Amino acid sequence: MSWSRGIRQTHRWLSVAFTVAVIANIVVMGQESPPVWVAYLALPPLLLLLLTGLYLFVLPYRGRARGEARHSD
Repeated sequence: MSWSRGIRQTHRWLSVAFTVAVIANIVVMGQESPPVWVAYLALPPLLLLLLTGLYLFVLPYRGRARGEARHSD
């Protein structure tokens, strides 16, 4: 498995983790006294989504700078 493919797969699974964390946040915030840590539950997947998303965004431009042909995965 290449780096690009691994990062893309990681990005997909991180989006699932982020979605679950946001849903859990909404459910728990509906309670009378929610724990404070639940509000921060979605931040780690969000940060990793940002990093992997930026990598995937730059990937086509990096290939063009090296003179590689365009292709879709």
